[in-house]
Amino acid sequence: MKTFLFFILSTMLLSSSSTTESIHQFVVTDIEGNKFDFSSLKGKKIMVVNTASRCGLTPQYEKLEELYTKYKSKNFVIVGFPSNDFLMQEPGSNEDIAKFCKKNYGVSFPMMAKISVNGKKIHPVYKFLTRKSLNGLKDNKVEWNFQKYLLDENGYLVRVISPSTSPNDASIIEWINK
Repeated sequence: MKTFLFFILSTMLLSSSSTTESIHQFVVTDIEGNKFDFSSLKGKKIMVVNTASRCGLTPQYEKLEELYTKYKSKNFVIVGFPSNDFLMQEPGSNEDIAKFCKKNYGVSFPMMAKISVNGKKIHPVYKFLTRKSLNGLKDNKVEWNFQKYLLDENGYLVRVISPSTSPNDASIIEWINK
């Protein structure tokens, strides 16, 4: 009987985890109009963050760049997705955004083309990040600009971090180093 119950529970766990998707399935467009294949990040820890140039949290770009520069050699990458979903705080074109990020914050981590992270036009990457049926972790909503998503080396979502939490928060550093 115990063996039978173990078999049933194991089967349930295996079947539920098989529906979990990986971010590695996505190919998106970067801020310069080139294809960016998330499968190229296999083996790296990933932070995905929605950004905006005219937000009270915009100075987080500086901390994001510091984090990326310090840990990119440890198989860590940040991927930014500009979005104009919150109070029109990212009104510029992709070219404008790229210039702003480079000039003001020296951003060198990968930046993608501007997308929608909420609503009817939500980008497929953000559907994945916000729906438990796809990410296997939890349902969530992008609260504001600079919400952070941590994904493990296999592309699975492991944590959602509030926009107000600094990119160099001790818990994030600990996760990167783990």
